[in-house]
Amino acid sequence: MRYSELFIPTLRELPAEAEVVSHQLMLRAGMIRRLTAGVYSLLPLGYRVIKKIEAIVREEMDRSGAQEVFLPALNPAELWMESGRWHVYGKELFRLRDRLDREYCLGPTHEEVVTDIVRKDIRSYRDLPLNLYQIQTKFRDEIRPRFGVMRGREFLMKDAYSFDVDDQAADVSYRKMYDAYVRIFRRCGLKFVAVEAESGPIGGSFSHEFMVLADTGEDEVVICPKCGYASNVEKARFAVEETGSDDDATEPLEKVLTVDLRTIEEVSSFLGCEERRLVKTMIYLADGKPVAALVRGDHRVNENKLKEHLSCEVIELAGEEIILRETGAPEGFSGPMGVDHLPVIADWALRGMKNMVVGANEEHYHLTGVNLGRDFSPTSFADIRMVERGDRCPQCGGELEFCRGIEVGHVFKLGTKYSKGLGATYLDVDGAVRYIVMGSYGIGLARTAAAAIEQNHDADGIIWPMPLAPFQVLLLPVNMNDPVVRQAAEELYQQLEEGGVEVLLDDRDVRPGVKFKDGDLLGIPLRVTVGSRYKERGVVEIRTRADRHVERVAKDGVLAMVRRMIRQLTGQAQGE
Repeated sequence: MRYSELFIPTLRELPAEAEVVSHQLMLRAGMIRRLTAGVYSLLPLGYRVIKKIEAIVREEMDRSGAQEVFLPALNPAELWMESGRWHVYGKELFRLRDRLDREYCLGPTHEEVVTDIVRKDIRSYRDLPLNLYQIQTKFRDEIRPRFGVMRGREFLMKDAYSFDVDDQAADVSYRKMYDAYVRIFRRCGLKFVAVEAESGPIGGSFSHEFMVLADTGEDEVVICPKCGYASNVEKARFAVEETGSDDDATEPLEKVLTVDLRTIEEVSSFLGCEERRLVKTMIYLADGKPVAALVRGDHRVNENKLKEHLSCEVIELAGEEIILRETGAPEGFSGPMGVDHLPVIADWALRGMKNMVVGANEEHYHLTGVNLGRDFSPTSFADIRMVERGDRCPQCGGELEFCRGIEVGHVFKLGTKYSKGLGATYLDVDGAVRYIVMGSYGIGLARTAAAAIEQNHDADGIIWPMPLAPFQVLLLPVNMNDPVVRQAAEELYQQLEEGGVEVLLDDRDVRPGVKFKDGDLLGIPLRVTVGSRYKERGVVEIRTRADRHVERVAKDGVLAMVRRMIRQLTGQAQGE
């Protein structure tokens, strides 16, 4: 491809709308253009990258036994009402009506549609297992679309859905998809980790997120470098340690005046004690019913864990009116004593804790010397707190490390959530009716491209991993008006193209500095420069974008050298 014939509208200035590196560089490199908030057009260079990702995804999906389909983006409301998600999914669901006033939505995901197909055509255990996938545009009305193609309202996604006879068979399908995702992201040349994750509005019994590691990632993950355990912070488990000790003497219960002291910092400073000695009593509404959650003063409630423990659909903090009604005191003075009418869930860290400081359920007062068993007993203990720095791995006891990541893929074991809601059944070997067990598996294609940039860039621009690069080689003649340079460049261009190399010839009549600057911005892995050294010595320079290493070779040796370097860089990108 010739640069002069390719639409690459690069930008010199930093776009004001761009918040993160990938957004900035995709705009500057002429890969994308914004149509409206959260909606972007893919330009030729950007689409070439997406097609590379699509090809890898298709090959690995086909290799895993999944079959490609293409499902409608326009979904009838009644199908989503059957599954129960029409009202649960929330405002992110794009809803519309046709001319006959019938309700529809634009599919953010396709569990309902694909389950509808299967329930109509799958009859017997002999028809299972089945895995159907597609690459299709999805729509989500994000409250705050941001970061370019990382969080948009319209985006390209690969989604797959597995159907099995039972949980054991579904686990096999889940593992196949998990392994396929590992191969996909390795082939893309990305450093990533698979972490335990929350299932969110998709639902299901468990899931894993595939996170590309990058300092600019919007998600925080914890990793154990010792054994490899990994999780996002919302799901992270850790080794439980009790706070108390049998050697601690039990103090008497005492009510202390704490006028206008509401926060953990204020109360602990006033009492001269560590924040870990205080206990926060948080009043929540679980499916509309009030509950009390207790955590140590230096810990935070993990609402996802609390929701899972209570087996509820919606968990939210109670408002001031409800707190006053249930505890008798305003927010900031709630405590576990005197709220026996509520379920009281205590975090495991409180087990064995003595001489606690809690709210007195009376304005301007706290209680000191509070002890479990003697003064109150929680309804149950559970892991309901967020992971913190210094926590230990639940598998090996090693210290957990925190890092940033960008979610590019998510695999879910759905169980029978959708098959029960939509009546997707089969006849087992004994002729009994059984619900199909499902899984769901997604990859954001444009997010993957953006994550690759977040992980691979420098001050001059993008550094594409070889497998994702829009072109493998940038052929850069310094001066196209020099007949010697032009002829050599044209001959090399023909050799590389005929040799199966994806090459972009910068045939523009512009200053060399502009060509070099654009070349670094576009991030093409190899640059072959034809300039003064060719005229003087008959050699050209081959430079790697990532480490700027330069090889000088005769023109006749360029194709062999380029092929060797492509193989080497591809292997390095894939960790081989």
